[in-house]
Amino acid sequence: MFLLNETDAAIFPMARTGDMPKMLGWNLPPEQQHLVHDHWKDFPAPPYYMHLLLAMLYFVLMSVSLIGNGIVVWIFSTSKSLRNGSNMFVVNLAIFDLLMMCEMPMFLVNSFAGYLVGYETSCAVYAALGSLSGIGGSITNAVIAYDRYRTISNPLDGRLNRVQSGILIFITWLWAMPFTILPVFKIWGRYIPEGFLTTCSFDYLTDDSDTRVFVGCIFAWAYAIPMVLICYYYGRLFGHVSKHELMLKNQARKMNVESLASNRNEKAQSVEIRIARAAFTIFFLFVCAWTPYAIVAMIGAYGDRTLLTPFFTMIPAVCCKIVSCLDPWVYAISHPKYRQELERRLPWMGIREPADNVSTTDSKHTVVSESLPVGPNGID
Repeated sequence: MFLLNETDAAIFPMARTGDMPKMLGWNLPPEQQHLVHDHWKDFPAPPYYMHLLLAMLYFVLMSVSLIGNGIVVWIFSTSKSLRNGSNMFVVNLAIFDLLMMCEMPMFLVNSFAGYLVGYETSCAVYAALGSLSGIGGSITNAVIAYDRYRTISNPLDGRLNRVQSGILIFITWLWAMPFTILPVFKIWGRYIPEGFLTTCSFDYLTDDSDTRVFVGCIFAWAYAIPMVLICYYYGRLFGHVSKHELMLKNQARKMNVESLASNRNEKAQSVEIRIARAAFTIFFLFVCAWTPYAIVAMIGAYGDRTLLTPFFTMIPAVCCKIVSCLDPWVYAISHPKYRQELERRLPWMGIREPADNVSTTDSKHTVVSESLPVGPNGID
């Protein structure tokens, strides 16, 4: 007896052979059936048009990611004015996003074939790319939060130099390695097909203590710890900015002047709003990208597995791919110098950035009475 909840039944009809529905894994040879977890064998295979629709969506996301992240790496790496420690983190994030994009051609082939082409080897490669890019991107978000807090809270000497930034970037790659390599060699955990059996991820369905401990550890390592760090450093940043702004207002009131900030643009948004927008966007994207995967994995390991239908488990992968396309715009398009480089090198994009909006905070003579600088995440 196969399982089909009301949501899946409403979205697509069952693929059939005569009067009998085809079940997931029907088109894999007998010697490869071990790749399909028993949980998925209880669901009917989706119709072929569902594979084609997902392939079309992934093709669009792949193209947008390649263009957006490629431009970020190109401009930040070749512009002298943008080659500083903070911007190295933006490039690192773009590289992780490009790695995630490398999954997409494999998915397109699988979708057109209707099954996992390459079987176990391609499954391991696909899942390893997703693990490396996902865990690396999440910890890079945390490092960016630390860099923003350090730069804003200590504008005179808090900026990380290129050597310090390089060390932190190296740590982000080390951070992503354990839960990428261990399942590849089946030392701890393993990679298996999921959803429509055209994508792969780590095993969160096997009902044993080893799998549950693995899922709990990767949840903490790849999701909970970066989330706590992001919340902590942006919380500290908000507190510092609020305190700093209150001090300036009180001092200005005592001196009977409108403002102590000598270079404040009247048309610019307040510092609090700019920081709130950048910080909230960073946090929101991280939550949108990885909370669905975290929920699916925790349900599979500790909850009611009947909730995990093939369609439901395809949603987290799409969320991650969408966010990888948005990252280059969120993290870089608000950077005035980056916008100027886009205007100069790619005029067809229609970017217009006035010269007086460019941050001048590279100078070591910045004083605390000046307005807080603008950088790759909206603040610098």
